[in-house]
Amino acid sequence: MDVLVQSLNEALTPFVILLMALGVLVGLIFGTVPGLTATMGMALFVPFTFGMDPVPGIAFLICLHLGGVSGGLVASTLLGIPGTPSSIATTFDAYPMSKNGEPLRALGIGVIASLVGGALSFIALVTISPVISRLAVQMGPFEFFALIFFALSLVAVLAKGSMLKGITAGFLGLAAGLVGFAPIDGLQRYTVGILELKGGFELLPLIMGLFAISQILIEILGDSKSQKIDLKAKGFAFSLVEIIKNGWNLLRSSLIGIAFGILPGLGSGTSNLVAYAQAKQASKSSERFGKGAPEGIYASESANTASVGGSLIPMLSLGIPGDTVTAILLGGFMVHGLQPGPLFFTSNPHIVNVVFIAFFVAMIFVFLFQLFGMKLFTRVLTVPKQYLFPVIFVLTVVGAYTTNSSIFDIWVMILFGVVGFFLVRNGFPIAPMILGFILGPLLETYMRRALMTSGNAVDFFTNPISALFILAGVACVAFTLRSEIKEKKTRNDDHSLNL
Repeated sequence: MDVLVQSLNEALTPFVILLMALGVLVGLIFGTVPGLTATMGMALFVPFTFGMDPVPGIAFLICLHLGGVSGGLVASTLLGIPGTPSSIATTFDAYPMSKNGEPLRALGIGVIASLVGGALSFIALVTISPVISRLAVQMGPFEFFALIFFALSLVAVLAKGSMLKGITAGFLGLAAGLVGFAPIDGLQRYTVGILELKGGFELLPLIMGLFAISQILIEILGDSKSQKIDLKAKGFAFSLVEIIKNGWNLLRSSLIGIAFGILPGLGSGTSNLVAYAQAKQASKSSERFGKGAPEGIYASESANTASVGGSLIPMLSLGIPGDTVTAILLGGFMVHGLQPGPLFFTSNPHIVNVVFIAFFVAMIFVFLFQLFGMKLFTRVLTVPKQYLFPVIFVLTVVGAYTTNSSIFDIWVMILFGVVGFFLVRNGFPIAPMILGFILGPLLETYMRRALMTSGNAVDFFTNPISALFILAGVACVAFTLRSEIKEKKTRNDDHSLNL
């Protein structure tokens, strides 16, 4: 109790509170502006804390982390561009809802979902972090392969309604992920003699191309008409009944976010897609997804925020970063003379408490900033397109360039922008392609590691956890295929009756 009081006294001084508010604000800006990410913000501002004491420095970085992940909501909702990889799935329904004239409602749903996801991950972080981390560290390559295989099987869910096109898009993502050096043996693949392709395609230029550039092309070349925008809605523009109705969705998605945050290499970039797919699978009206379904926003935003707390669990307990942002954050801890790991909770209990306090305060600041900024954010929709699109294009070019300070990444962004334009124009979903690109290399890596460990593919099915996830993935595809065939047959019967 004395340690907790000491931590509260150190973390809740006016100076540290001001720093935490600044950290959240900086994170929200980096998450909101297309092309900037929480990773970039963390990398740029870790040196900012070098001259600080550990308590204010760590508190600032924790707040920046949470703000950066949460900030992607704004660009995803208003522009249809994921501000960060953690907000990819948010665009699927938040942007259509915004285009349908309800931007405030879409933002409000995202804000409350982020609050719920953050609160549940805070509880997990404080109460069960040592236990969960011990379980996660016991997972080997067989279990990780099976888990990623299950996540990839959700391509079928994301493609429901046009499975052939969805699976085709998924394979396109897998193919893009194969470019560059192969994992384990380092063999060059599909580089066609281009030096820059040896490292493969970067995620950020690919996302900016598929979402930002393709959206600009669609708006310029298409005949989309502007919708009447409701900016007069009060409060969150939705009812408490809707939140209660989505209670299980919020809980399930938050647990997915926490679990994927804990597992190294997955994080919020994957959890929001998986949570979205699960919400679509469980929904009785899955045909509404992609057209402005509130359930999709609840799922994505609660999962990506929950993954922040999840990613901190292995970093604090084991010294293993859950994603790239926590890898940089781990470096920030070490700069301040702190070494997260199994002994961290006993050797630096007051710093652990500071992390908990900073996470909680950041959650509140994110909620307040987004709540009171909603109507200000939506003003971007009133900007004429001939002024808005050039600004978006410049921001995406800058964001793509800053990934590796390479002109090549700009060309990659433009290439995938054209690819995304033709995919959307021809009814191919983008989500399976993103999921294939992110998870494909991880699937291959863990498959190779598993085979190097035993040399026997049968072990994937003799290992209980591995077999369970693989069977669940197969069942997921089979169930979705059966459901789609049944729906198609029903539509054909109805059409025959009408004739």
